[in-house]
Amino acid sequence: MGFSRVLLCLTLALTGGCAVAQPPTPAMWRVSDADNSLYLLGSFHLLKPDDYPLSATVEAAFGDAESVLFELPPQEMGSPATALAMTRAALRGDGKTLAEEIGPALNAKLDAWTAANAEALTKSGIAAPLLQRFEPWFVALLISQVEMGKYGLDPALGLDAHFVAEAAKAGKPGAGLETGAQQITLLDGMSLDEQHQLLRESLAEADEAKARIEALHSAWRRGDDKTLWREMALEMRREYPALYRRINVARNDAWVPQLEARLRAPGTDDTLVVVGAMHLLGEDGVVAKLRAKGYKVERLK
Repeated sequence: MGFSRVLLCLTLALTGGCAVAQPPTPAMWRVSDADNSLYLLGSFHLLKPDDYPLSATVEAAFGDAESVLFELPPQEMGSPATALAMTRAALRGDGKTLAEEIGPALNAKLDAWTAANAEALTKSGIAAPLLQRFEPWFVALLISQVEMGKYGLDPALGLDAHFVAEAAKAGKPGAGLETGAQQITLLDGMSLDEQHQLLRESLAEADEAKARIEALHSAWRRGDDKTLWREMALEMRREYPALYRRINVARNDAWVPQLEARLRAPGTDDTLVVVGAMHLLGEDGVVAKLRAKGYKVERLK
């Protein structure tokens, strides 16, 4: 399984490109009970300037919603404190270097990648020699971010960041389904085998990253939930079953009661929910789980 399919899901902030003829139409569903609705919008956490404006359907959903709900509270998204907490969690505490843990063969591949991307690493705030002080999951995540940056993707332009800003301008309250600390614990809780596999594949497939990232970004733009489900979730479920359960299924299960509480709340207030697209897809997704509970579910175009 390619690293772009897994690490895109792990990027906390998951690209140059193609000519843009139409606004993006990301996958979105409306889930309703008798008096109010949730608009469930699949996010791409890093985007490009020409991914805006969004489709009229998405803009209408934002206009109709009285509040916006994200994976993280708006004040934690992109905050220096959250970034610092992640960096501290990823620092090695065993007195070893990364090379001592991953072995000479894999470390040689890491050295080759860092030499080729030294400038981009420096811009990210972590110079190449410092990578030896971190755990494999963090280094793999950094590789993903650098490769997506080559395609022109920017976390500051991600769908989440966009709607945080739009909600603030419109005076609409925003909230999170979980905390930054919970997300960091999830990443830092990966097994060593999972971390090593993630790092190994991120390095092995870096040369093909542009094509893979571009394909996923294109699928997101056209709302192709079947491709996103197949290329992100299904392969992740097969290759990283424990990680898939932890990063997708368990979190979806924790989110559903919070979403139901919004539907059951008195009044007619609607909520726009902006979360990573994978969380909405397939039989393990939030959409299917809410449908199974008897709510009315419509795919919006």
